[in-house]
Amino acid sequence: MARILVIEDNELNRDMLARRLARRGFEVLLAIDGRIGLDKAAQAAPDLILMDMSLPELDGWEATRRLKAGPATRHIPVIALTAHAFAADRAKALEAGCDEFETKPVDFARLLEKIGGLLPESDS
Repeated sequence: MARILVIEDNELNRDMLARRLARRGFEVLLAIDGRIGLDKAAQAAPDLILMDMSLPELDGWEATRRLKAGPATRHIPVIALTAHAFAADRAKALEAGCDEFETKPVDFARLLEKIGGLLPESDS
């Protein structure tokens, strides 16, 4: 069972993603800001991270840069979650180190496809 870390400050979004992912058989870890997310990623070694880009304390752009700079976490795929849907926002997320990009409100079927494409075959 793949472990997904959801880093999201909005309680409704966090709860919706956690419940829907758990129903699909994923183990879900939660963090409410970038700093907590970095700590959980280092401790729990998730298989994938869903990263809200507009976070308090440490935003998703910087949290992703730090994850991708760390030898223990650089291999973890990160999907950016953001309400900013412009091409420049997608480019900024990819430049920060995100492996994929999904706009809010989240199209869950499309998100699952992206998750499946980033996880090893045996985990998804």
